[in-house]
Parts: sequence; structure tokens; C-alpha cells
Amino acid sequence: MLKESFIYLFIYLLGLCNGKRSIALKGVVFVVVQFSVLHFIIEVESLIVDSSIMTSFKFLFFFFFFFLVCFTLTASSAVQAFTGTYGINYGRIADNIPSPEEVVTLLRAAKIKNVRIYDADHSVLNAFSGTGLEIVVGLPNGYLKEMSANEDSALNWTKENVQSFLPKTHIRGVAVGNEVLGGGDNELWGVLLGAVKNIYNAVQKLDLTDVIQITTAHSQAVFANSYPPSSCIFKDGVSQYMKPLLEFSSQIGSPFCLNAYPFLAYMSDPGNIDINYALFQKTQGIYDQKTHLHYDNMLDAQIDAAYAALADSGFKKMEVIVTETGWASHGDDNEAAATVSNARTYNYNLRKRLAMKKGTPFRPKFVVKAYVFAIFNEDLKPGPSSERNFGLFKADGSIAYDVGYHGLKSSSADSSLLSLKVIQAHGPSVSYFWSLTISAMALLLFLR
Repeated sequence: MLKESFIYLFIYLLGLCNGKRSIALKGVVFVVVQFSVLHFIIEVESLIVDSSIMTSFKFLFFFFFFFLVCFTLTASSAVQAFTGTYGINYGRIADNIPSPEEVVTLLRAAKIKNVRIYDADHSVLNAFSGTGLEIVVGLPNGYLKEMSANEDSALNWTKENVQSFLPKTHIRGVAVGNEVLGGGDNELWGVLLGAVKNIYNAVQKLDLTDVIQITTAHSQAVFANSYPPSSCIFKDGVSQYMKPLLEFSSQIGSPFCLNAYPFLAYMSDPGNIDINYALFQKTQGIYDQKTHLHYDNMLDAQIDAAYAALADSGFKKMEVIVTETGWASHGDDNEAAATVSNARTYNYNLRKRLAMKKGTPFRPKFVVKAYVFAIFNEDLKPGPSSERNFGLFKADGSIAYDVGYHGLKSSSADSSLLSLKVIQAHGPSVSYFWSLTISAMALLLFLR
């Protein structure tokens, strides 16, 4: 039993070294479950008479075991808040939208599993309890100064708004602030990193790092330029704040979150941008002479511009996730592109693009993931009319236009035009199970 006990200890320490007690305990459970398999290996050993063959057999298994341990530590080092490729933002700056319980019904019918909100409203978190929907909560910009200055405040906020709802409500991440860098409040630029660190430290103290991912989303205002994609870099004024933030994000395994809007890019320069390029329609696209890559749609180009800026800053391995993208269905007189037809075309083609589960020309191995903005039109949002008309659904729960969803109420546009199943990833638990199983078998052989 001494050798078996050593295996239990090894798996437990493996989990602890990775900063995850729950994984450590799972490791012990997995080994216990597979105990009969280990004894089968012992029987195999007894059938091999030649000691030299057995020595070689043990060596090969130990080598395989070492590889699996390295793989397991790497694969388990960061939690993924976005487990699919298509998600949606649930904004609630409105006084006429359906209740959170009705929203759950809507999302389930649409088979949308990944959701982002911009606060940690308890009525929403309670409504999502037991639904299986995965949600990223937001820490609003107004809290950043307090959270940056006071670790206890960050811990209390995390306890109250995250830990207390787990595990029934599947909270998978905390978005600390939104579009802070490059925004108009320069005071927040200097406190963002401190807030991110303190929220992460709170999650760590509560032993939730294997459940909750910490991120912050950026607008394209952080870039000095984005055309062609390969020339993109961060603005000089932003870079001094961005680089330490990226360094910390890299350490904790968080992606770069980008709010990318071809709609806004087209609106800013309609004379020089082909609207078909912005809408995923057939077009000549653009050719990046530096990378010799061709782009047939603007969203891919915007994502690769972010990858280029990250590479320029020394973070070429960091993943980019689109946390907002969409197209307005109505606007002011000077927002001619904000039409129902264009909004439907963009969001219809966006769903098809994400369902392909492929990367961008510059980063083909990073599957594009995006949260569409947004579920509802929000009648209380300030700014131009377009800001209040990004919803896939109207305030009464009927669809704003047909991209394949059915609303809470029937609509003349309701025709199930598109039926796409977004396959959700199940995370590393299965591979982790088999990695530990095979590793334990190899270790036992080596010790005999």
C-alpha cells in the first residue's frame, strides 16, 4: 500500500501546486476509481519475464507520464469563461424589457449558453440559477477606484456578488470595468490594473481561480491605427497602462477582450469602406502587403489588428476574444447604415462565421469567439439613436428581425430562417481525468 499511497500524495500535490484544491481532490478520487486498472497493469508486469523488456517498458511509460503531467499543468492553468463560440450581451438600460426569468426562457429557446451582463444584479443571477447558462458578471467602472484602493472591498464584493451564487448560478468570469483605457475618464486608467489585481486576489482567496476568469474589455480606441491589420499598435498614451495590464493578464491566463464594431468603422468612413466588406458579404476585401494575407470581412481584420498590437507589445501568444459586436437596426438621419436589413445581414452572417469554428488569417489556430451586442433594444441608453437599437429582440420579447431565433411573442419576421447549433466545449475535465489515470499507471510501473 506504500506505493499506492505515494500515488495519492502525488496527485494531491499536483493539484495543490497548480493552485486548485478541487482539482487536487478530484485527482485522489480519479486514482481511487481507477485502482482496478492499476492492478491490471501489475498483472501485465507479472507476465513479462525478461527484466530488460520490463525496464524498457517502464522507461517508456515514465516518459509518457512526464509528458502528460506537463500537458495537464499547462491545460489546467487557466479557466475559460467563454466555453462556446457564440454568446450574447444582456444589457438592461431600459424600462420596458422582459423580466430576467423570461430572458432565461428566450436564451434557452435560442440555444445561447454564454451571456455577459454589465453588473452583478442579483435578480438576474437568481433567475439564472439552475439553468446551466454560463454568465460573466461585470464590475462597473464606477467601482474601480474603490476596488483598486481597498482589498477588503474587492473581497467583500466578490463574496456578495460571485461566491454567494455559486455553484447553482454558473458564473464563469468577472469583467472588471468596460472600455476604460482610451476612454474619457483618465483617472480610471491608473486604477484599472489595481482593481483587476484585487478582484483576482479576492477570487484566489476564495479558492475560485479554477472557476472564475478575470478580464477587462477594450474598445478600438486603444489602437493608434488598425489598417492594414499588421500595422496596428497601441496608442502611446495607452501603452504605458496597457503593457502592465497585459503582463498580469498573461500571468493569470486571461485573454485580450475586444469590443469590435464594423458598424462603427463603416460609419466613420463610408466613402472608403465597402459596406459588403463590413457585412460579411461577397467583396474583393483587402490585402495586407506586409503579411500577404487576404481579408474578406472586416471583423477578421479588426481581430487580427488586435493580434498585431499584442505581438508588437510582446504578447503574441495571447488570445483575442470579441466581447461585443453588432449592428444597429435604426439610427438618426446621419446614420444611414443603421437599417433593419443591414442589421439582419450582419448578425445572420456573424452566426454563420462563428459556427465555422475557425480562426483568422493571422491566427488560424485561435477559433474566433464573439458575444453579440445585444439581446434587447435599450430605450434609456444615451447617445445617438443607434445606441438604443442594437437588440436582436424588441422590448416586448418579439424578434427585431429574423436571424433564426423565435421570440417570446410571435412576429411577422419570425420564420426560423437560420438554424445553427453552437456546440459548447466541456472544458478540460475529461482530458484531465484520462491524463491523471494514465499518469498514475505509469508512475506505479516505474516505482515497482
